[in-house]
Amino acid sequence: MAEEIKEAPEKLPAKKVLANIADNVYESAIEAKARGEKVGWISSNFPQEIPETLGLHCVYPESQAAAISAKGGSLAMLEHAEGDLGFSNDLCAYARISMAYADLGKCPNGEREMPLPDFVLCCNNICNCMMNWYENIGKMLDIPVIMIDVPYNDKYDVDAKRVAYMRGQFDDCIKQLEEITGKKWDENRFAEVCEISNKVGQAWLEATQYMQYEPSPLNGFELFNHMAVATMARGKQESLDGFLQLIDEYKQFVKEHKSTFKVEEKNRVMFEGIACWPFLRATLHPLKHSGTNVTACVYGPSFAFTYGNTDEMMRAYAEMPNAINLERAVELREELCKAGKVNGGLIHNNRSCKMWSGIAPEMGRRIANDLHIPVVTFDGDQSDPRNFSEEQYNTRVEGLLEIMENNKKGE
Repeated sequence: MAEEIKEAPEKLPAKKVLANIADNVYESAIEAKARGEKVGWISSNFPQEIPETLGLHCVYPESQAAAISAKGGSLAMLEHAEGDLGFSNDLCAYARISMAYADLGKCPNGEREMPLPDFVLCCNNICNCMMNWYENIGKMLDIPVIMIDVPYNDKYDVDAKRVAYMRGQFDDCIKQLEEITGKKWDENRFAEVCEISNKVGQAWLEATQYMQYEPSPLNGFELFNHMAVATMARGKQESLDGFLQLIDEYKQFVKEHKSTFKVEEKNRVMFEGIACWPFLRATLHPLKHSGTNVTACVYGPSFAFTYGNTDEMMRAYAEMPNAINLERAVELREELCKAGKVNGGLIHNNRSCKMWSGIAPEMGRRIANDLHIPVVTFDGDQSDPRNFSEEQYNTRVEGLLEIMENNKKGE
């Protein structure tokens, strides 16, 4: 009898591979909690090399809040935080969703479940609200809060004093986690994790740089989804494999003159700010309908941590977009705009993120003046659907499109 020949399983596209990696972060943490292991909640730009080296399972409240919002579940969580817990609606919506989840222990509709933490790891290099947010989680659940404080950098470069200050906290964090979890630090494993993290950062940055091609082989809004892996799983080999596959796909698209942006690319813009997760479709539609693609976005360099030693790692984590001064922030965006060959800019004036939105108007003014491109702002929120007007957004995009078209005609 002839032996049956089994067909090889169909290879998943990179976007599905990356989505599975992000899902697995949460699923693995749920399984670890069920086994009796201690799990943590961790801020998005905390040095993930520490828990990864220790073999700890940590999940990311910011990414969870984004997922809940994108699936339409944020309002119920926000109302619980405001009505039942008494938090102001002026607070970051991610924080309100997170504290509601800490109180409820679940999502009303199961949008993105994750285990409650035994400790929290917090770093304020991306957000000054983060400290109070995570301190509240610690008090609500009576668990340890481990903090790495990153001073705002008013100079162009991160000086040695700041590096030494952060390095001391880095070492103390390891000691605290060893005591809390019973895990032991392994320098050889740390070196392995750092090597993978560097490669993941480089691969993520390379993937985002494919937006520089004309036309771009990718829909710029894809970065909002793919960055979850760059945030949550930088120290994992499967993340590197996923991003390398994404690069190969983009490379092939360039050769074949294809793109995941499915309409003719007529305009190229910078998108500045966190996505309006409850309204991703609404914010993409008028851009896509007009052939306007996002080809510059700060999310590329934001999660592309590369370094050669531990001190350089400290510098990398201290050079997050929200931890640098205005001059360097503008310079970073202008470099991205030039590389992405944009002819306009769209800035999200995000009610939730006061720190980012506070400097956004001045960044926009300088970018517009320096690069001679139109830049418009729109009001919105990363997670609170009550703070976004689709009509206002469409009007702002229409105005931007009109100016860009007039500029092309030399008017």
